[in-house]
Amino acid sequence: MNSSSAIPSDAMFKHILLATDGSTASDNAARIAADLARTHGATLTALYVIEPYPYLHVGEASAVGFQAYMSDASQAAVRAHTKVAALCESGAPVTLRTRSVEDPSACNGIVKSAKELGADLVVVGSHGRSGIPRLMLGSVAAQVVAQSAVPVLVAR
Repeated sequence: MNSSSAIPSDAMFKHILLATDGSTASDNAARIAADLARTHGATLTALYVIEPYPYLHVGEASAVGFQAYMSDASQAAVRAHTKVAALCESGAPVTLRTRSVEDPSACNGIVKSAKELGADLVVVGSHGRSGIPRLMLGSVAAQVVAQSAVPVLVAR
């Protein structure tokens, strides 16, 4: 389909959820997601999952520490969303929504958001680790593939 063609109403994807953390792997996923959204005339939601503040036990909680942690996490989300916005503005425009959620599991935050938003595709980046490093670190992408009710595109 060339750029002057109208997007058909029966486009395959209408709402794409991009999981982003601002890393190189998620930057590559963002390029792919923006291109897919542009091609299909889909809405793109860039999702940043914030891990909850880790020090909530009695005696360890600090209002100042909590505020600093949440401020840093919010700034990281803004930086990640800004990268995606730049991709959506280059070329034909893409309707972009941004979302940040707090969840102790990035996978759970992604899968839950996909369901809540009615996404019909999830795009995630992968660092491409294999063997022992993957087993030790786990793979959010692999977990999302296993748990998502909608198709998942894993970008390297």
